[in-house]
Amino acid sequence: MEYSFELVGISPVLSFFKHQQALQKRQHAGAEYLGTYRCTLDALIASVEEMPPRNGWNLDRVVDTVINFWLNNSEKIAHWKRCLDDAGADNLLIARVADLDSLKTEFESLFNSKS
Repeated sequence: MEYSFELVGISPVLSFFKHQQALQKRQHAGAEYLGTYRCTLDALIASVEEMPPRNGWNLDRVVDTVINFWLNNSEKIAHWKRCLDDAGADNLLIARVADLDSLKTEFESLFNSKS
């Protein structure tokens, strides 16, 4: 299984919590959204390791995906670090980790539902 990892935004803690609750009700299988107070590799890996177990997900490969993102996207990381610093202490950096096949299926269903 292949995975993707992306930093997607900054969110107030309460908004992120509400979003997570809504996703749990929908049994969102393709992606997991993670929040951390710090924009560091250690913090992102820790948030991955704290994810609830996913059916068939290989946690070591997910962590490898995060590390590869970190090593190859210094400009994006610097941008989101600045945004998080500017946003203040009550905000989280939000990241998405996903099974590529499930994410692709989910995006295709969104496009097809708009037709």
